Amino acid sequence: MMNASAFKAAHGFRRDEVRLGNWRAAPWNVWAFRHVCEFIPTARIAATPGLVEEPVVSPEDLLRQEFSLNDRRITVAEALRETSADAMVVMKSGRIIADFHATNFTLQSRHILFSTSKSVTSIVAGILQDDGLLDFDELVPSYVPELKSSAYGDARVRDVLDMRVSLDFEEVYHDPHGPYARYRRAGLLDPSEPGDAPETVVEFIARLKKGKGDHGGPYHYASPNSDVLGLVVQGASGRRFPDLASERLFQPLGARQDAYVTVDRAGTPRTGGGINMTPRDLARIGEMMRQGGMANGRSIVSQEWVHDTITGGSSKAWAASTSAAWLPQGRYHNKWYQTGTGNDAFFAVGIHGQWLYVDPRAEMVIAKFSSQTDAVVDDAKDFNLALFDALANMI
Repeated sequence: MMNASAFKAAHGFRRDEVRLGNWRAAPWNVWAFRHVCEFIPTARIAATPGLVEEPVVSPEDLLRQEFSLNDRRITVAEALRETSADAMVVMKSGRIIADFHATNFTLQSRHILFSTSKSVTSIVAGILQDDGLLDFDELVPSYVPELKSSAYGDARVRDVLDMRVSLDFEEVYHDPHGPYARYRRAGLLDPSEPGDAPETVVEFIARLKKGKGDHGGPYHYASPNSDVLGLVVQGASGRRFPDLASERLFQPLGARQDAYVTVDRAGTPRTGGGINMTPRDLARIGEMMRQGGMANGRSIVSQEWVHDTITGGSSKAWAASTSAAWLPQGRYHNKWYQTGTGNDAFFAVGIHGQWLYVDPRAEMVIAKFSSQTDAVVDDAKDFNLALFDALANMI
């Protein structure tokens, strides 16, 4: 463990400067996104016992490559720097061909996925559907009775999966006093406010009200939906999410490093944004999806579920949403995005620049972690998608 002087020399600030009130802000976020378990409670998602990670694959040849972006030529290295990249793994035809690591990032470093967690959680839901334990057309309270009187009382699991729940909730990241801030406090992601009564994630969600429309309408992004999906998974399986995810996804996948997920004061996992893992293991999830649910010669989730996830979804529901501005031909289904372009690419994305991008035609998978200062910037999304397209052409 670094002493205080060495820590400050390496990171530019003292360890005790990182707090719940600033951990997502620069400069503290670069360190904090890799060490979430040091200041937020977590539960372990065990990796495959006995597997050793292969050595780092040099990215130097790829970093020197140039591509065109907004009428200028830029190298991959410059693109990573401009998007505050912490790590990037590139896979081609199932083989890792490049590992980019920023300063102090190693093969063992685990980084928070933020909303890329939603897409990982959906795979576990797909596994339970394959098992016959989870019916996506069933109402949420069938699996989570505590939500019977909430907005989710008459919502189907399918509405939760596709972000088509009618919910009186706006995801406003920079409002320190709104419902989203209260949601973060319930998940122990922000410091408590003076006079606040302690609230768990389930208690917060149970108090959410339905919006003006019916469920099944336009795409409406709301992170509580994905924590609800985690609760549904636990209710349908009778298992804690971290244990089930380890047994049915991470270990069959051949994950090399334990992952972990943040939990609230009641131990409820934040499946909507709290999973932390290595970029290589995240890339392995992307490769499993590219292979139709297969990894290490076995089926983890059915080919039918994967095919539905990467080709289904309502274009109409997406087009009616505000998100259509940055992904005009896109769709969203089972908590995965589809580009709607000719390469049939699909992806998961999280705030501050977390990506898992799969291009089936190029046989390419990219896992990219970042510490962007702003939570959401559409220009940064466009920048990353342009980078991924360029990489597909390069390799």
